[in-house]
Amino acid sequence: MAPRPPQQKVVTLTDPKAIRALAHPARQRVIDELYGGSVLTATEAARLCGLTPSAMSYHLRALEKWGIVVRDEAGEDARERPWRAAAKDLRIDHSGHGAATTAATRAFAATFVAPLVEELLAWAGSDRRGQLDGTSMSRGRMWLTTEEAKALVDQVVALMAPYEERTAADHPEGAAQFSSFWSLMRRPEGSAAD
Repeated sequence: MAPRPPQQKVVTLTDPKAIRALAHPARQRVIDELYGGSVLTATEAARLCGLTPSAMSYHLRALEKWGIVVRDEAGEDARERPWRAAAKDLRIDHSGHGAATTAATRAFAATFVAPLVEELLAWAGSDRRGQLDGTSMSRGRMWLTTEEAKALVDQVVALMAPYEERTAADHPEGAAQFSSFWSLMRRPEGSAAD
């Protein structure tokens, strides 16, 4: 059965408690899978994360509370309803400047970056690192106005959208999974070269 389309295009989290709810490795892993187009039962998600189904059910209900994931229609086995992403894209609005927002953002950032580090280390230790398989990493700096930064984010999101819509059941033959980590962050005032 093909996954149902998400109910909305973007879920944007602003509440520090919602942001902090993301700061758990198992939650990050299941969010990554669900926002990648998968539809999973708690048992399937638990297997993916190395947890018990009851522990995963707890995490999924916590994510549901903040509108990050939703229950899908029951499949052939009605005993356990699957879960799916609530939207195509999950965004975090860090515009709040209170201590709670800062603490939640720090907790989320540490958990969010961990898979990136793991994938970089796995890539560095693999036999594929010398092959031209499309893998690319870059880091740079730009001088942008706020309007230009917002426009750039919109352009990158639009550019990636057709590829992110592909699922495990619906992709071109020969396609491989690639992870994308993209961010645009304003550098703190007083940084070098300001």
